[in-house]
Amino acid sequence: MSNLANQLAKQEVEEVARGVRLLLAQPLLTAEADEDGFDLVRRRRDPIVKWFEYYCGWRVAVEPRFGYARLVKVTNRPDPTRPARRLRSSRAPFDRRRYTLLCVVAAELLAGPVTTIGLLADRVVQASAADAEVRTFDPTRRDERSAYVDVLKWLERTGAVRSMDGTTDNYVDHADAKVLYQVDTTLLVGLLAAPVPPSRLDPPRDQQYQPPDVAHLVVERRYGDAADPAAVVSDTQRNLWLRHSVMRRLMDDPVVYRMDLTVGQLGYLASPTGRRVIRQGVQQAGCVLEERTEGYLVIDPDGIATDIKFPDDGTHAKVAALHLLDRLTESATPVHNSELVRAAEELLGRFRSWAKAYQSDGGAERLADDGITTLCAVGLAQRHADGAVLALPAAARYAVERVEEAPA
Repeated sequence: MSNLANQLAKQEVEEVARGVRLLLAQPLLTAEADEDGFDLVRRRRDPIVKWFEYYCGWRVAVEPRFGYARLVKVTNRPDPTRPARRLRSSRAPFDRRRYTLLCVVAAELLAGPVTTIGLLADRVVQASAADAEVRTFDPTRRDERSAYVDVLKWLERTGAVRSMDGTTDNYVDHADAKVLYQVDTTLLVGLLAAPVPPSRLDPPRDQQYQPPDVAHLVVERRYGDAADPAAVVSDTQRNLWLRHSVMRRLMDDPVVYRMDLTVGQLGYLASPTGRRVIRQGVQQAGCVLEERTEGYLVIDPDGIATDIKFPDDGTHAKVAALHLLDRLTESATPVHNSELVRAAEELLGRFRSWAKAYQSDGGAERLADDGITTLCAVGLAQRHADGAVLALPAAARYAVERVEEAPA
């Protein structure tokens, strides 16, 4: 019995660790997209929920009846490298208009569990016309219908909206297209990861309209002003904020540099208690904490907890990123964008049959930009305002090691 108990305990530890990493990579985990992963999170719900609450202060909602698990990741540092993307053709990032329509469409979808693409469009027209700060939606224009369809397809992918009859894409070419939707209002509300509802943000009532500060959406009252080292808060609040803020950075960011942490956070990581708690949490998640002079790196040996794998030859941009990284690590100072474009031109010239999408006018500029965007997303490089790019310390992990041959 003792051997069986040990095996069951080991299995639970492994499954909880896997469930934690699955949710880190996919904060919205649905049974439709990953049946096995959702089943694991459903079975190990309690310890997974407790892990996120204790170590990160993040809430996890598991809905077995509706078939989804939602990790509500709260952060006051929005990540511009991971925007919502159009799911048609180019997969370009959402622009301001699409984000605006996403908010309006989501609000109007809460009206009922069933709607059609035409009725919803009419509601969006009325809602946008009633707000002086939002341009009125015009379904007679193709570009407006295209943005509207991108929003609906994104919501379909999350599972908040399901097409029961008809195809959403048809609306781009035909404004009278018929599409019937079923709306999961519970999941739709859960998409918003903000402790403070937007409706609670009251703009100042003066003659000149000023939009409310969106930073107020992510205010977590349980910490008080613990983020301010000069603020007077209880030791409990301060320690809670330190534990959660440090673990959030470690588990969410590809690399955490000491220069980006506060004095209090660095002190917590250096203290015996803080170091023990952080190492224990990382280990329970099935990961390894790597410490270096410049910062910290949490490694998932199985590659489950990340949404971007690097190095990886899955895209031309990632291959180009490794090539550009060689140029960046050769210099201790920022490298101007023109030099990186020349490096991309050299790469395209050497392999004429490779990356055909970039083998046209302006292709080298686009390849260099996509490669640097990849490096910035994984914490290996940083863009400066003047367009120059600086290699960050973690880039040294991928530097080419040159070995000099001994003389004959």
